Amino acid sequence: MSEENDRQGTRRTDEAGDVTVGSHVAAGAEAVADARRPAVAGDRASRRAAAVAAVVLGALLAVVVAVTTPWHPLPGADRGPDPALDFTPAEIARSHAFNAALNPPAYAGLIAGIVVVVLLGLTPLGSRLLGAVTGPLRRWPLRLVGAAVVLAVLTRLAGLPFDVWSETVLRRYGLSTEHWGGWARDQVTSLGVTLVIWIIVVLGLHLLIRRFPRRWWAGAAAGGFVLVAAASFGYPVLVEPLFNSFHSMPAGPLRTDLLRLAREDGVPVDDVLVADASKRTTTLNAYVSGFGSTRRIVVYDTLLDSEPRQEVELVVAHELGHAKRGDVLHGTLVGALGVAAGVCVLYLVMSSPRLLRRAGAESAADPRSVALLLAGVTVLLQLSAPVENLVSRHIEARADMHALDLTRDPATYVRMQRSLSARNLDELSPDALEYALWNTHPTGPERIAMGREWARLHHLAVPAPLVAKGHRAPP
Repeated sequence: MSEENDRQGTRRTDEAGDVTVGSHVAAGAEAVADARRPAVAGDRASRRAAAVAAVVLGALLAVVVAVTTPWHPLPGADRGPDPALDFTPAEIARSHAFNAALNPPAYAGLIAGIVVVVLLGLTPLGSRLLGAVTGPLRRWPLRLVGAAVVLAVLTRLAGLPFDVWSETVLRRYGLSTEHWGGWARDQVTSLGVTLVIWIIVVLGLHLLIRRFPRRWWAGAAAGGFVLVAAASFGYPVLVEPLFNSFHSMPAGPLRTDLLRLAREDGVPVDDVLVADASKRTTTLNAYVSGFGSTRRIVVYDTLLDSEPRQEVELVVAHELGHAKRGDVLHGTLVGALGVAAGVCVLYLVMSSPRLLRRAGAESAADPRSVALLLAGVTVLLQLSAPVENLVSRHIEARADMHALDLTRDPATYVRMQRSLSARNLDELSPDALEYALWNTHPTGPERIAMGREWARLHHLAVPAPLVAKGHRAPP
């Protein structure tokens, strides 16, 4: 519900693509040998096919995003946000100071991560490093796992100093409550999750590369689509419990009102879960994750402990908007389509003789090519992030409008948005780069302005500014 700040918060060997054939038939051995050959001009037909597929899937993705994104969730809304209407000068100054302190480690970490993966993937450094680690391993699956582990650990270590820096900023401003031991445990857990996913991807991809050396992109695109959908479906029950404990919201007036609100909205909700977020943070938030049988609405315990009941109801009404529209499933399918298109682009990268030479790899089947794969994935993800954030902001705005349609209480909505922004120290007036890179939600002032415009359009009393000149903001 509150603005998610992404700032808070894969070579060379003496023998490439070693394979133990064992008792495999000759056809299997030929397929492996074919996969180990360097990419040559004879693969042009496959590269053309992959390029066409990338263009077609990319165009389809663009059409789906253009048609399904709620670009104008509030028709007629044209009034710009003004933080001074609802936030005191002290609050505005504190928000700016916090984000000014958080930006350096955020930008430095982003740049460091990209530089490291590009150096590893496009220079002899990565080839030599992976050769030293995977050379003693005879079986190709073990060599791939070794390469994946080394790259995941190195990229994590590259970003670790900046994450520590960011954590110190969060502590200084009172947003982090976690002791350093718990923070370190979270980092190890996160690395473990990344490793599991990365190993699955690398092994699955190389199985396809060895079986279909010139057409692996087709199977990988389909597999990537399925993997994204499966990950989104399983995330709430497999990953979220690694970081938080959840319990049903206790019986009482609030739970009764929230379940009633869901019934009135036509959203089947049997329970609302509470996450023990207070062990890490003082920020306020709620979210919906999963789809189908794993869909769940979760609120932070910090939200329940500090905010009035009416404001909590509005937060949950926002999440009901996501649930009713199937935003998680929609985002999953759009993301899966994007991954399928991205895999086709990665094929062009992984079959490029020039890039393979720079990576010190003989072919895409060479374990030394894993670093090139990571570099390609990283660049594609960073290029797509601003577009993903743009779409996300419009979807979040639509969920806000849903909350207002459901509760018809713009005054409480405005107070709630002010409270969330002030408590979370959200940047109230981010510059264009910050907005594109980090903001998955509209800013607090933007959401407040939309709330007032909603009231005007529905002929209801427009909420007055929450900060009068010379007066303090309401508690």
